[in-house]
Parts: sequence; C-alpha cells; structure tokens
Amino acid sequence: MPNLFDPIQIGDLALANRIVMAPLTRSRSRGLLPGEMAVEYYRQRASAGLIISEGTQICAEGQGYLDTPGIHTPEQIAAWRRVTDAVHAEGGKIVAQLWHVGRVSHVQFQPEGRAPVSSTARSAGGKTYTAEGFVEVSTPRALSAAEIPGVIATFARAAENALAAGFDGVEVHGANGYLLDQFLRDSINDRSDEYGGSIANRARLTVEVMSAIAKAIGPGRAGLRLSPVTPVNGAGQDSAAQDLFNHLAGALAPLKLAFLHVIEGQTGGARDIASFDYQAMRAHFGGSPWMVNNGYTRAMALQAVAEGQADLVAFGRDFIANPDLVRRLRLNAALNPLDKATLYGGDARGYTDYPSL
Repeated sequence: MPNLFDPIQIGDLALANRIVMAPLTRSRSRGLLPGEMAVEYYRQRASAGLIISEGTQICAEGQGYLDTPGIHTPEQIAAWRRVTDAVHAEGGKIVAQLWHVGRVSHVQFQPEGRAPVSSTARSAGGKTYTAEGFVEVSTPRALSAAEIPGVIATFARAAENALAAGFDGVEVHGANGYLLDQFLRDSINDRSDEYGGSIANRARLTVEVMSAIAKAIGPGRAGLRLSPVTPVNGAGQDSAAQDLFNHLAGALAPLKLAFLHVIEGQTGGARDIASFDYQAMRAHFGGSPWMVNNGYTRAMALQAVAEGQADLVAFGRDFIANPDLVRRLRLNAALNPLDKATLYGGDARGYTDYPSL
C-alpha cells in the first residue's frame, strides 16, 4: 500500500513525500514583493513534498487584498527567485499559486481606480482588507467575451514568469469564489454568451486557461485548485455542483495535468457543508494525481493515501504553526498551537518564529 511518507512522481515533479503545504495568504508582502521574511518562512518548510505558494496575483487587476505578492513584474520575479532558491537549497519543491480574485476586490487595488472584473456585474458582498482597514468589496463589471482571450494569455504569461522565478510549476487558483469560480458557478455566472448558461460554457474559461498554461510550460508542471461546494466570498452553491465538477474534471483529463487539488467541504470549515461525491469527480479526471485538502488529521491523511482515496494530502494551518510538520507527522509528535492573531500581516511573530522539534 502507498504511504503518506513515500515519494511520488506527479507530472514532471519528483516529490520526496506526499505531504503538501497548502497555499496560505499571510499578507506580509510589502510593495507586493515577497521579502526576506518570506525567504526564511518558505525555507523552514522545505521538507514538504511540495510547497504551494501563497496566492500570487497574475496582474494588477488580480489583486484583492493588502500586501499580497504578484508574479507580473521583473521585480516580483526577482523577489520570488530568492524564495525558490532557498527552498531548492534545502531539497524542496515549490510551485506558484496563480491568482486572480475577480470581483473580490476594491477599486483602490485596481489600476486607475477602475471596477474589478468578473463573470458578472453583481457584487460579491462582504469585505476585504485595505490600508484603511476592512471595507466593502467594490461592485464589478462583467468581462466582455472579447476581453477573455487577454485574461487567458495573462494566466499563461504568469506561468512562464513563475518558471523564470525558479518555481517548479504552478497551481491555478480556481477555488473559493475567485475569478475562475465566478465563471464556473451558476450562483454567480449570469452570462448569456459562450461563457455562460450551460455547464460546458461555464467550464470553458477554466479549461481554456489550463490548456494555455499546459501549452506554455508543459502539463506536467501545471495543477489546478477547485472547491466544489465552498460557499466563501459570495459563492453560493451551484444548482448542479456534482454535474458541473464531474464535467470539468473530464474536460481537463486529456491535458494530463500534474495534479488536481480539491478542497473537501468548506475551506477552513465544515467538511460536510454540502453533499458531494469527490471520488465520482476523481473518476472523471482520468487517473492523474489527486490532492485532497481541508481538516485532515494525521490519521485521516494516512488512511486516505493507504486506501487509495488520494495521492497527496495538503495541510494548511498545521504548516503555519509547524515548520517541521513532515517530521512531526512521521514521529506522531505533538503539534504547536496556532496563533490566529498573527495569521495576516505583521512581522516575524507568528510567521518565522514557530519552533521546530
């Protein structure tokens, strides 16, 4: 039987184990650049089989929160190179999470104060964090069909930038109510063109983005994150989520991506928020590596891999508080408690000062 601590080949990437550090927004990138603290933060966690970076915006329009990094300028590429070099020096592997928040943004983050873009002109509701504190997200405008090829090209260019920055590959953020999810779900997408209406139309943008990235950097260095039933950021349940995500997995299968990363239940919350058959979705994905996430304990992770329910297991907050999480899981050692007050923003406290065994 496979074991959580066994090596695994996913696409072009040879991983030392099946434990993945999930993408984790920490809001410490002053000037939209990962700094020296980030170099140390990721270096400390390089024993993960794979690190997925924090959400990294693919363009200026893709930003939705204060102090999150980008991957679209030469300065950002150079800053990330220091991070990837540090991870590789420790023997680790790291991919960049490519992020476009869509409507989950505010005009102060947008070039020239323009409205954020989305599949729809309806607001996500809720708030985002800015230099002035928490403010209501801004009302978006719907992308025209003529603009969508430019969005796809921007994702592909960001993937190329990620490799130029030394990343081993990319994970596209298609989850949690951000741009691609805004096209996927009929609770958000109210379009009547070729990117709205039917399941195939709503899945079209995600498939086209992944196809463009696979062409740009190779499918063996590209993965995708999805959250079929997560209700965050104004993302209400799709009317036929199982059919939608089964279709999407099937449409992606021919690409032979490095992995599909699926959040089970509500991100950071209840795993049983809505009924969904993840293994049925997996069957449509055609046997490519399957990564699971959300609330996994050591016992759950060991069981999922041993029983073939997953190839890899991603851990989020446990990796924040435990830079040596792989060793602790291997030894069944106690975990450091998480300091929730230091999750977002701030300095090294709660970022690089958690103790190892």
